[in-house]
Amino acid sequence: MSNSTYNLMKNALDATELRQQMISSNLTNVNTPDYKVNKVDFEDQLKKAYDGTAMRKTNVRHIGANNPYEVKPIVTKRTDTAMKENGNNVDIDMEMTDEAATTIQYNALVAQLNAKYAMLHSAITR
Repeated sequence: MSNSTYNLMKNALDATELRQQMISSNLTNVNTPDYKVNKVDFEDQLKKAYDGTAMRKTNVRHIGANNPYEVKPIVTKRTDTAMKENGNNVDIDMEMTDEAATTIQYNALVAQLNAKYAMLHSAITR
């Protein structure tokens, strides 16, 4: 497995872990006045890095270029959801849906990583 593939999978796993933490935080603060939902942005950044809307880093001396294998998750506030009277915008149904999707994504990434390591192990032991 190439180093860049490993880095990408590691960053994706880090993003799912961070997303799970933010979902837990959001659910914990469901009744906190003026609390705004935290969300993790990883996939959109990754898409931008791959589709050419971000600069390409073709030399180690380039500054600010976005290499798909170096994309890291960031936490932002969700502002496009309705707020309750107390200013809180946590939607339990949306959070539970995101939690289920995050769990599925994490399991798929782990399975993919295990398959890559199994192929590598097979190649080494032959």
